[in-house]
Amino acid sequence: MTSSKNPLSFNAQKNAKISNLPLLHYQFNPQNESHQPTLVFLHGLFGDLNNLGVIARAFEQEFPTLRIDLRNHGQSFHSETMTYQEMAQDVIKVLKSLSIEQCVIIGHSMGGKVAMKTAALCPDHVKKIVVIDIAPVNYGEHGHRPIFAGLKAVQKAQPHNRQAAAHALTPNVPNPAVQQFLLKAFQADLPERFRFNLNALESNYLTLMGWDKISVKIPTLFIKGGRSDYLLEKYQASILEQCPLAKATVIPSTGHWVHAEKSELVIRAIQRFLRS
Repeated sequence: MTSSKNPLSFNAQKNAKISNLPLLHYQFNPQNESHQPTLVFLHGLFGDLNNLGVIARAFEQEFPTLRIDLRNHGQSFHSETMTYQEMAQDVIKVLKSLSIEQCVIIGHSMGGKVAMKTAALCPDHVKKIVVIDIAPVNYGEHGHRPIFAGLKAVQKAQPHNRQAAAHALTPNVPNPAVQQFLLKAFQADLPERFRFNLNALESNYLTLMGWDKISVKIPTLFIKGGRSDYLLEKYQASILEQCPLAKATVIPSTGHWVHAEKSELVIRAIQRFLRS
């Protein structure tokens, strides 16, 4: 960071393997006249920076916004490993490259875990955190194996359009909404057919579902989808142990992709939190 008084620092700078990796792909709307913190948006597993685009655009007139493709997703670099330490360091590297001194990090699912880990690594530069439908816990196997099987079936079929890709997905992933989400990353001219690195996501799956405890004394808003099984009452003690300044809000009649199902309610919840 440019500030000599309180420069951004983190352990990744000592790790040549991390520091030599390219920057993550991102889209930055700086709002040069704004003195507000930058809102940083981080997507979930199988997603990309467009997933939270509707939410981000609602804040662009007031806040600088930064949307990021996490490693092995979207147009960012591919890597064989993707621990939360590494992914948080990737994000911090982008913040440093853009001289962002203060930010609020908003992350969905896997991106929510990256947000919490990033805040743990550089708490002086993260003012608030918004965690959408994920808890700081180890989930173990959480029902993604059929999705991996379906995605691999698409790769094997080598379809040339989304309709054919959906046909290959259907035996393992019959839910049209989940199909639609996954096929946002479909790209027919890629040999692997998806912009995410499927092999790396599968090999790191238990790491992504896992978690190492942190301590973040930063105001944190947890947004739960009312029908989702990711933010459950049994996780409350673990959440408060790691994020003692946590608050929660529930968006009724929504699943895990709560930000897509009822974006206006999510936007309002974030607006209230930012003003508090």
